[in-house]
Amino acid sequence: MEGRSLSNTHPALDQESIGRILRALQGLEYGSVQIVVHDSKITQIERTEKHRFPLEKSNPEYGHENKTKRK
Repeated sequence: MEGRSLSNTHPALDQESIGRILRALQGLEYGSVQIVVHDSKITQIERTEKHRFPLEKSNPEYGHENKTKRK
């Protein structure tokens, strides 16, 4: 593919579609970008973003220390 752009190698990859895919990837730390294709054309771009929050052991609200025992 040396010397050729992506939009020249596949008709579904026009500059607008490539830009939308790159914007969906921008700033994504954890997650996925799914590209939906119908009749050889990009019809949808889905971005699923995951946020990970560390649990602090010093906070009993989030730990196992705060569970009540059942009889």
